[in-house]
Amino acid sequence: MANTTKKKVPPFPSKKDEQEFWAKHDSTEFVDWQSAQKRRLPNLKPSLRTISLRLPVSMIEDLKVLANKRDVPYQSLFKVFLAERLEREHRRA
Repeated sequence: MANTTKKKVPPFPSKKDEQEFWAKHDSTEFVDWQSAQKRRLPNLKPSLRTISLRLPVSMIEDLKVLANKRDVPYQSLFKVFLAERLEREHRRA
């Protein structure tokens, strides 16, 4: 029978230290993934990254008109449209 004793995860003084640790270590030394259970984290906010995107002015204006009709910011509507398309492409693949 295999040894199921796992190493203890050390405390991390900062998020950067934790990221560096996990970049260099295999989580299977610390976590028994065979006994892991799925969990929902409904309040977890995704990490965001700002990007610069060049779009035709007419496309932005169309997006603003649609967003105004729905009473939402146009950037938010753009994210919804992009997420819907990504989901469709994932299902297709």
